[in-house]
Amino acid sequence: MHPMTRQGASPPPPSPPPPRAPAMLRGEPVPLRERLFEGAMAAGLGLGGVTVLVLSLWISSPYPDDGPGDALHIAADLWLMAHGVPLVRVETLDGAPAPVGLTPLLLCAAPLWLLHRTARTAALGALDAADAAGGGDSPRRAACWIAVGYLLVAAAVTVYASSGPVRVDPLGVAWRLPVVVVVAVAAGVWTGRGRPLVPSGRRARRLRAAAPPLLRSALTGAGVFAAVRGALAATTALCAAGALLAAGSLMWHVATAQRAAFPSITPTWSGYASTLLLSLALMPNAAVWGAAWGLGPGFTLGGGSTVGPVAVTAAPPLPDFPLLAAVPVEGPGTPVEWALAAVVPLAAGTAAARSVARVAVPERGRRVLGPWATACAAALAACGCGAATALLAGLAGGPLGTGALAHLGPDWRLTGAAALAWTVLLGLPGALALRALRLRGRGTG
Repeated sequence: MHPMTRQGASPPPPSPPPPRAPAMLRGEPVPLRERLFEGAMAAGLGLGGVTVLVLSLWISSPYPDDGPGDALHIAADLWLMAHGVPLVRVETLDGAPAPVGLTPLLLCAAPLWLLHRTARTAALGALDAADAAGGGDSPRRAACWIAVGYLLVAAAVTVYASSGPVRVDPLGVAWRLPVVVVVAVAAGVWTGRGRPLVPSGRRARRLRAAAPPLLRSALTGAGVFAAVRGALAATTALCAAGALLAAGSLMWHVATAQRAAFPSITPTWSGYASTLLLSLALMPNAAVWGAAWGLGPGFTLGGGSTVGPVAVTAAPPLPDFPLLAAVPVEGPGTPVEWALAAVVPLAAGTAAARSVARVAVPERGRRVLGPWATACAAALAACGCGAATALLAGLAGGPLGTGALAHLGPDWRLTGAAALAWTVLLGLPGALALRALRLRGRGTG
């Protein structure tokens, strides 16, 4: 017996084992139920943020006619709308349901970022676990279970939001929501795997063999990187120029915008805050509309109207709203408006040409892509810019009713075609010219 231990005394209890680290930190495969929980958590965080914002506005309103249940329904509707799901307004003057499909693009940022970040973290953890244990769950499998967990929460929210004066469109939920979730998860996995642009090995050889002979010289690592970088740069420059045009027009009509921002029908701080938040949420839409205006096709405000640099025709009476104050007045365009509109295609073409040329000749005098490969990369960049612009134009518009309000915003076909044409017309010769200038930096031909 130990000298310090008295007879009959019980020995000290054993110390508890140290807590086990999460499976991801130990380099072990993460159980699928944890992946399912991660997807559900991403959906819950996005839904909770929208709910807190809506309830804050409802509490601060001096005339809360509806109860908290209606506010929660609005939060559920907005969260689903952030995924591109159209809503249906049942209580109308003529009794016919009216669709509400104009989605504020900034509202989509938080839910999709949470889903993208969850998928990216899961892909990184799955790759680390596979390297450490020689197996385990793959990034694709982890992403599938994350998407399932997210969609389970979305299904419950859809059931909750299927009643009320403003409810979700079941057909829109059935195909739009899964597509958005899959795209966001796939983008997260692609980011977690290092953003690979070109397949390697046999896939690359089969892709180049199946491509037309004129494009094979551009389907290399540098050629694809130049095309993707040029498309992203052109699309970003196009949207930035459209945002500048919208902001400049809004500042030019600042007095009208101020009267529209604080209408007499909402003389409360909650009304001001709601108007301001809705305007901020629609700012990306205004940037895409401004880009469509600068490209030439313009956009419509319903009722067969057309708002473009050439002319503004059949303009309907607009309600008091800050962003609508930036719309030009009805009538033919002026030379100043034509000059301002030219900024958008010039920005897109210059950005595409500069990006492609910097990849073709990364250093002064050192050539990576030949002239034909550079031209093909610039053409592919223009195609990517046209596709991205068409997608953004389709997302930035939508219906706010039936009849005259059946469609608001730019036509995605015309806007995408105009972006493609302007980027090819300005970006392709610009890329070749900048490539030649960079090659002459050290006197080499």
